Amino acid sequence: MNLRTSIIPSKSTFVGCKNEIDKKAICIFAATGFFLDQDTYFKELKVLKSAFDYSLDEQNIVSENCYFKWHYSPIERPFEQVVNEFAILFETIINEQVGDKKVILPLSGGLDSRTQAAALLHLKKNVVSYSYKFENGLNETYFAQKIAQVCQFPFEKWVIPEGYLWKDIEIIATINQCYTEFTHPRQAAVVNKFSNMGDVFCLGHWGDVLFDDMKVDDHLSLDAQVDLMVKKVLKKGGLILGRKLWESWRLEGDFDNYLKERISFLLKEIDIPSNANSQIRAFKSLFWAPRWTNVNLSFFESVKPITLPYFDNRMCEFICSVPEKYLLGRQIQIAYIKMRNPALAKIAWQDHRPFNLYNFHWNKHPWNLPYRMYKKIDREFITKNKVVNNYENQFLGIENDENLRYWLFDNTSFINFINPELTKEIYDKFKNEDHLKYSHPISTLLTLSLFSKLISDEKV
Repeated sequence: MNLRTSIIPSKSTFVGCKNEIDKKAICIFAATGFFLDQDTYFKELKVLKSAFDYSLDEQNIVSENCYFKWHYSPIERPFEQVVNEFAILFETIINEQVGDKKVILPLSGGLDSRTQAAALLHLKKNVVSYSYKFENGLNETYFAQKIAQVCQFPFEKWVIPEGYLWKDIEIIATINQCYTEFTHPRQAAVVNKFSNMGDVFCLGHWGDVLFDDMKVDDHLSLDAQVDLMVKKVLKKGGLILGRKLWESWRLEGDFDNYLKERISFLLKEIDIPSNANSQIRAFKSLFWAPRWTNVNLSFFESVKPITLPYFDNRMCEFICSVPEKYLLGRQIQIAYIKMRNPALAKIAWQDHRPFNLYNFHWNKHPWNLPYRMYKKIDREFITKNKVVNNYENQFLGIENDENLRYWLFDNTSFINFINPELTKEIYDKFKNEDHLKYSHPISTLLTLSLFSKLISDEKV
């Protein structure tokens, strides 16, 4: 069988078999929240690389050939020309992907979905939109609703209820196969609401990476890039759990060195010496997008087909031709939204509240001082007790704790997989020391518990 993987695949293709557990790979997963490169839970099971042509025989790779390597080959031309090229390409891709189907559009206060909204409205597509917020949480639907109103898209706003995870946790684990931990896929709470909305999702994932700089000097050395990427991939508290798993399994060597060596090898393979921003963007697109961002696309896809305009191979090739100076600060998307729909551009940009796409440059001292004072008062007296993070919704409170303890301490397959003393240590630190710092480690242990049950059930 011949198979070509996309430059940014929307789903992983697995080849091999589930035999021996890959404990080193799991330690990296625990520290970063995703599996690196071709790693999986098993040594003999691998994920096919991005942008490769494969010849496969049953569960084996017969031959492989890379058809695209990320590069930096800027073509100098005026900024306005670049924006026009993006507009034509973006709208062509969306038009091809959604056709005459009824589009389901998730909206937020950021730029990616707003850019999609501008394109879909310009193309006169039939669109329904939605957003959601936490129960007793901040009003995350505010800007999304404003965007929908300007575009005259029907809009639904939903509430993610406290403890939504537990009643469907085994279904959730089956859908994403435990390849991300459970503090991220909020869409799992509303997945049953999608079935009657439309025909196809138009998702804005990865626009914020492709169309922004990586905040580094273009001439940053490779060693400095490695150090930076190690810091970038580590989740809060992740290094603690990665080290402890490594030690509890008595793996050879040092976990910190192993992680650094893996990242160094992958960065060297990309080999874009002329521009560090481009090289880091390539690293993220090769390893972060397919192995972290894309895992939870499976929740959307379990209900309706998905489309991803920023994942299109042509978009990746376009980015390689854009001078880095034009990618700085999301300039292309901002200019596109202004061009297609000035009213959308006048809605406040969530990351730069209360400023919009015309005046966000004023989001600095002293012009933003009044809003900063307002936000300080708001945090201390109004929203102090609001839910901000998913772990608060899932793990805090008596009922949540009872469910969490069941999966951490009463799941026999997990007790045989992870040292119970390590689990108790992390749990106690989460409960008694720092909820935020240990929310990722505790969620990862929960994920590993569900993984152990999946494997146990498969063997029965």
